[in-house]
Parts: sequence; structure tokens; C-alpha cells
Amino acid sequence: MISNTDFKEQLNRYYSVWQEYNYVYEEWAKAHGMSVNSLLALSAIHEGGNDCTQRKISQRWMIPKQTINMILKEFERKGLVELLPMKEDKRNKLIQFTPAGYEYADGIISKLRKAELYVIEEMGIERMKLLNENMALFVNLFKREVEK
Repeated sequence: MISNTDFKEQLNRYYSVWQEYNYVYEEWAKAHGMSVNSLLALSAIHEGGNDCTQRKISQRWMIPKQTINMILKEFERKGLVELLPMKEDKRNKLIQFTPAGYEYADGIISKLRKAELYVIEEMGIERMKLLNENMALFVNLFKREVEK
């Protein structure tokens, strides 16, 4: 039978790996001259096509809208993005890269994806699938427990 101590050890290991995971992304972002939140926003805009808004970035990455707003203002100041009023809702703005912004983002995001895909290749697709399935299971069970 598994002891309570074993459960706690595994939970602490989970915390440790989660912190290391976040640290690696923070350091990668820092090495490329940005914060991890800026990197996540850049990624969301890059993948968002012509339908990217501040709200969508905030919801996707669970970053406060105020933080995203500050990041977007900095991107706009640097000439990386344009904020265009939406026809159906003037309070929201579509976020689009300028040509220079797209080139910048494409260079950064392609480097990140290359590194991530290398890791998945080294791990093997089956281990990656298991990682995703196990993380989804953990989140669903935790969510269910918290909502009781």
C-alpha cells in the first residue's frame, strides 16, 4: 500500500518539476530579451491570425488583462503591433503584427517551437502523449475536487 509520505513526496516532486518548467521558459524568454508573459503574448498573436484580441490572450494564458495591456503598449511603442478597433465592438481592438513585428515574432516563435519539437522528438511521441494525458487527468481531478 502507498503511504501518505509517498504521496507527499510525489506532490513535492510535481511542484519542483513545475517550478523548473516555468524557470526554463522564463530563462529562455529572458535570453531573447523579453519576459515570459511577453513571450506568451507574442506567441498568442502569432498563432491568433486575424482574430486576436487582448481578452483572448488573457484567457488563453491566464494573464491579467492589465498585464497584457502593458505588454501590447510596449509592442506598439516598438512598432511590432497595431491595435485596430473592431467593427462590432469599438471597445475591443484587434491586434495585428506590423511587417517588422511579424518578422520579429516569427524569428522568436520559430526558435521556441524548434526547441520544443526537439524535446518532443527526444522524448518520443508516446511519452509526450502520456505526459499530456496525465496532466489533463491531474487538472480534471483537481478541478473536480476544488469545485466540491
